[in-house]
Amino acid sequence: MDIPRVAHRFVEVEGVRVFYREAGPLDAPVLLLLHGFPSASHQYRRLIDALGTRYRVIAPDYPGFGHTEAPEGFSYTFDRLADITEGFIERLGLARFVMYVFDFGAPVGFRLAERHPEWIAGLVVQNGNAYEEGLSDGARSFVALSPEQPGAEQTIRELLTLQGTRGQYEGGTSDPELVAPDGWTLDQHFLDQPGRAEAQVALAFDYKSNVESYPRWQAWLREHTPPALVVWGRNDPFFPEPGARAYLRDLPEAELHVFDTGHFALEENLPEIAPLVADFLDRAWKR
Repeated sequence: MDIPRVAHRFVEVEGVRVFYREAGPLDAPVLLLLHGFPSASHQYRRLIDALGTRYRVIAPDYPGFGHTEAPEGFSYTFDRLADITEGFIERLGLARFVMYVFDFGAPVGFRLAERHPEWIAGLVVQNGNAYEEGLSDGARSFVALSPEQPGAEQTIRELLTLQGTRGQYEGGTSDPELVAPDGWTLDQHFLDQPGRAEAQVALAFDYKSNVESYPRWQAWLREHTPPALVVWGRNDPFFPEPGARAYLRDLPEAELHVFDTGHFALEENLPEIAPLVADFLDRAWKR
């Protein structure tokens, strides 16, 4: 029976104490797992167990998430999340990796790809949006919120409650009994820590910077044509299925798999998705 040993470590980047999980042989193909909102690297625990004996799997927490510790006064924008993640990658000496992007992982990851295309051996995109048609009406309304708008901050904070967090995990699933309660419970624990809600409010108001960057990221995909695996929960209330299919416009050779689940597709469909990721890693790494 192959079960990986998973190390839990910290590294200092620009005054931020970045927490990360790592498993696998140092000389194996590298998979960088970039988590989403409102989660952290713990959302990948089962995927790390599935892949961590054959591949070097690394999953950091961003500032404002999980166990990572950011100094007082840290500026919570997507550019800064990318800055810290870039520094983290450089501190670990990662020169090439397949990048798994989910939700917030997409805007962080595509910023990294723009800065360092040489790092990207391939892309696994799981409910990580980069297209206008991948925004639901609810997501468009959320992105349009601005600090000066009456009630806007309260709208964001309502999403940071236990009900909002649990709904993101169970919404759109075929069988909610397959979704472990640990994920949303741990997410809520971190969201309730001092300063975390304020960090999420700041990032929510900055999300429009991602939508404005979509044309640039699409141009990057067309220029660099990375190998890509797109896996998607079709019932995602934020990023519906057209966002998955839109990748084929810029990456016609991409492999697409759509599952009858919601936003956190790994929660319900890990047995189907993990083998797809492993097969893709083997092929992308040899290019």
